[in-house]
Amino acid sequence: MLHLASKLLRRNSSKPSEIYQLPLISLLFHNSFAKHKHERLPLVRYASGSASSPSLSLWRRKKEMTKEGLIAAKELKRFRSDPVRLDRFIRSNVSRLLKSDLLAVLAEFQRQDQVFLCMKLYDVVRKEIWYRPDMYFYRDMLMMLARNRKVDEAKLVWQDLKREEVLFDQHTFGDLVRAFLDSGLLSEAMDIYDEMRQSPDPPLSLPFRVILKGLLPYPELREKVKDDFLELFPDMIVYDPPEDLFEDEDRGKDSEDE
Repeated sequence: MLHLASKLLRRNSSKPSEIYQLPLISLLFHNSFAKHKHERLPLVRYASGSASSPSLSLWRRKKEMTKEGLIAAKELKRFRSDPVRLDRFIRSNVSRLLKSDLLAVLAEFQRQDQVFLCMKLYDVVRKEIWYRPDMYFYRDMLMMLARNRKVDEAKLVWQDLKREEVLFDQHTFGDLVRAFLDSGLLSEAMDIYDEMRQSPDPPLSLPFRVILKGLLPYPELREKVKDDFLELFPDMIVYDPPEDLFEDEDRGKDSEDE
C-alpha cells in the first residue's frame, strides 16, 4: 500500500522536490500502514514567529510602516491645523489604510506625543470592523496622555475602556499610577490606584513597590498606600528614605534659583 502511494506521488509530481513535500494526510497514511509500531514518523511542529502567534496581543506586535503609512503620517501632520481638510483626509485616506499601517501611524504619533492626532486616530481605530477592546491599546493611550498631562482626554479614554469592560492586570495598573504620579497628576493617579484595589485580579507586591517609589515626594499619600501594602503583604518590608531627603533637595533647588 505504501509502495503504491509513493508511485502515485511520483507520477503526479511535476518537480522532484515535491516528492518530499508530503502533506499531513500522507504522514498519517504512512503511520497507519507502517510495518512496525515503532516505525512512526516524528510529529511535525510548525514554528511561528511571535508576531504571528495568536496569543500575542495585536497592540504588542512590532509596528512598521509601509510607504502608504509614511505618506499618511506626513499628511496628517500637515493638515492638523486645518480641521476641515484633516477630517476629509481621514475619511478618504486614513480609513483605507491597512490595519498594520494604521496601528503603526498611531504608535509613531504616541512616541512623538502628538496628542491631538493620537485622539483622532484613536477614534478611527475604535470604529474599524476588526477592532477588539484590548488592555494594551488603552494602556499606550493613557501612558501618552499622562506624559502630556492631558486630564480631560485621559478621562474620556478611561470612560471608553470602562464601557468596553477592559480589565488591566496588576502590573499595568502599577505602571499607569506611576506615570500619572511622575507627571504630577495626583488625583488621577490615586483614582487609578483605587481601581487597582477593586480589581478582581489578586494583588502583587511589585506594582505596589513601583507606586510607593513614585509617592516618595508625597508622604501622606505614601502612608496610605504603605498601609494597604503591609495589610496585604504583612511579611514584607517597605524601605523608608530619611525624612529630610526631600527637604535637602528643596534647599538645593532654592539655592540654585537664587
